Amino acid sequence: MKSYSAVVALAGLVSSVAAHGFISSPTPRQPGQGLKAACGDQVYNQQSSDHFGNVQGALQNLQGSQPDCRMWHCKGVPFSDAGEVFDYTPGQVIPMKVEIRAPHDGVANVSIVKVSSDTVIGQPLISWDQYALTSSPLSQHPDWTSFDIKMPDVSSECAKAGDCVIQWYWDAPKISQTYESCIDFKMGGGSGGSAPSPSASAAPASSAAPKPSSAAPATSATPTATVPAATPTPSKVEEVATPTASSGAGEGSTLPKSFTIDSFITWLRANAGSDTATKVSRAVAERAHPRAFRV
Repeated sequence: MKSYSAVVALAGLVSSVAAHGFISSPTPRQPGQGLKAACGDQVYNQQSSDHFGNVQGALQNLQGSQPDCRMWHCKGVPFSDAGEVFDYTPGQVIPMKVEIRAPHDGVANVSIVKVSSDTVIGQPLISWDQYALTSSPLSQHPDWTSFDIKMPDVSSECAKAGDCVIQWYWDAPKISQTYESCIDFKMGGGSGGSAPSPSASAAPASSAAPKPSSAAPATSATPTATVPAATPTPSKVEEVATPTASSGAGEGSTLPKSFTIDSFITWLRANAGSDTATKVSRAVAERAHPRAFRV
């Protein structure tokens, strides 16, 4: 058996299992024909069958050039797939519910995102520097899945449908998995408020209360008020061993005894084809992002 086949299978497994989550209320964007047109059939098929998946897993299913696919924005689901567009007013309290299918240690926030620039407006509305921990049952932390947000006055930025979204963002950096889902809304001068009624379980537990937007970040893992430019920067790759001239990647069909991730990708491209190399590269690369809470 070729040695790269096991690595490819493992890489695919890493990004397809573990944590899963999605907004359940208010009604979020759902994958539709807009996602299919922007990101291709395989991404659409994957998200349609399981919209609880992560961004990195969706990236592995990109085929060919997809210049209109904005995978780091609402997990690629565009405004054309918006269902209900809510009318909200400044100061309105919105009850939110999130369904977590499988937890994994991470950080999370809920923010108002300007769609045209994919940037956060102001501070996160609510944030957690410890979220969905595997060491603590979800039942002990109702604030992770049922909570309220208070809408700021973003009427100048979000007057029209499609201008802005409320984005729930959960990042599990230890396993390089990121989850996003979005609620479409607009904010005008009139009264609004089509949000669902809050439930009795929406009150967060006092022992694990999330941080409101006015609270100062407790650790360097929490987002700052200024969102950096949305230019991805590659993560550091831990070197397994320094390749030598006699063991460099791409020399013959035998897997070198020592290599870096980058040289292994080069070897895969030469011996297993560009498609396989691309899938592995997407699986192991940490895609940096403005809301990834990484230093």
